[in-house]
Amino acid sequence: MTCWLKNAVFYEIYPQSFYDSNSDGIGDLLGITLKLDYIRSLGCNAIWINPIYDSPFLDAGYDVRDHKRIAPRYGSMDDLLHLLDEAHRRDMKILLDLVPGHTSDTHEWFQHAKRAEHSELSDRYIFTDRVWEAPDEYRLVCGMCERDGNYMVNFFSSQPALNYGFYEVTHPSWQKSADSPEARATVEALKDVMRFWLDQGVDGFRVDMADSLVKNDEQKIATARIWREIRQMMDDHYPGCVLVSEWSSPHRAIASAGFHADFYLDHPNNGYHHLFRSKYGEENASFFADHAHGDIRLFLDEYLPAYEVSKDKGYISFITNNHDMPRAPFYMSDDIIRLTHAFIMTMPGVPFVYYGDEIGMRYRTDLVSKEGGYSRTGSRTPMQWNHEKNLGFSDADEDMLYLPYDHSEDAPTVESQEGVEGSIYENLRALIRLRRENPELMNDSGFEVIFGEREQYPFVYRRGSFTAFVNPSDDAHTLDYRRNGAAIAYQIGGCDFGDDTVTIGGRSFLLLKAE
Repeated sequence: MTCWLKNAVFYEIYPQSFYDSNSDGIGDLLGITLKLDYIRSLGCNAIWINPIYDSPFLDAGYDVRDHKRIAPRYGSMDDLLHLLDEAHRRDMKILLDLVPGHTSDTHEWFQHAKRAEHSELSDRYIFTDRVWEAPDEYRLVCGMCERDGNYMVNFFSSQPALNYGFYEVTHPSWQKSADSPEARATVEALKDVMRFWLDQGVDGFRVDMADSLVKNDEQKIATARIWREIRQMMDDHYPGCVLVSEWSSPHRAIASAGFHADFYLDHPNNGYHHLFRSKYGEENASFFADHAHGDIRLFLDEYLPAYEVSKDKGYISFITNNHDMPRAPFYMSDDIIRLTHAFIMTMPGVPFVYYGDEIGMRYRTDLVSKEGGYSRTGSRTPMQWNHEKNLGFSDADEDMLYLPYDHSEDAPTVESQEGVEGSIYENLRALIRLRRENPELMNDSGFEVIFGEREQYPFVYRRGSFTAFVNPSDDAHTLDYRRNGAAIAYQIGGCDFGDDTVTIGGRSFLLLKAE
């Protein structure tokens, strides 16, 4: 397993909204380079950058038009190489976003594939054999090509699905098997793209929709086979580089497909959802919530088996948020956010911090969709550095900005929270430092539940010589516990020790280290 990953804390950057270095209203690669020292001072030693490839931006860059070209609005290849050099000089790693399942419909491959005449790229995508063939079970775009056929899409109509074949071929006239020459050619094309960027010096990829390759592959058997092949290529030729999957299924992504890490995402009724995002009408039923009354077992019953099956092969990655879901203040107050950060930074796995979460940036509900963002647009607003022009994001005129900044008088900024005891920023910074200074809090000490009872607080777990107590509820709770001289390593809120008890105050976190 790649050794640097177990010590990593990632920072996710949505590049168009992070820092604008040339005053055109859009963040860029040089802007990221200029902020490397800031990211490093936060404690993060690795960065994942959302897509920076050439694109028509109908889905914010997840519709790739040219896999081997930087989008001009972000700069040039030289700018990327400069970023890589400066990051590596600081012992920081850079992951690019890999979009393997589809391209833009303006991609050169698709421009050839949609023509009537047959070419070597005709089977790079999935077309039915005639325009009148449009089975309901597939997402197809109809009547848009010169070619007599309809094409399958993964998401938007402008994102035709690449052809990795079908595990179960139900329409033999136009579907190819996963081991067909046509499907194999797509795998080789993907490997070629990956090698191109790895040869430039990137340290790996976060893989978008990693489970979306082979169609009709319900158990993801053929899809996992492709990723194992790619993992072998990387182990053989790029042994220091990593793959992180957007899958949220560790037994498939890590244990079966060979990814180094897998994101724990907010999916309906899964463990992450019940920790942070579970709502019934207007009521927040999450374990971490204001006036919390959630159930930790709804998380543990899913997480523990996933942890056991994957712990010796890779890492489950908790995220503070990401570019696809509302930011945490939409669900919880600042004091609960601090507790979620304490939890994430003391759990096993490789944590990811979404830009702006270190200061509690808010989710905007009043924005018109930008570049296919729709409800996600409100989580993609400009980074808030200070209270100068455009909150320090850009010197451009306000009407040129990629998205409007937060005009609230109390808009959180880095400047207003740096050095302020108890701020979200200083809390997270201290927790990352604690994690990185103690290998037991990274991935060297296992994970043991001490107290995690249904519909009860607090949640108590052990990481080597550390024991964590987390109580997001409003009420204090007392447990039988012998301190035996254990020192307080970190604390949020209140606690009280009896002879054989510990009382954890409401909205509190306690981390003890045994002698």
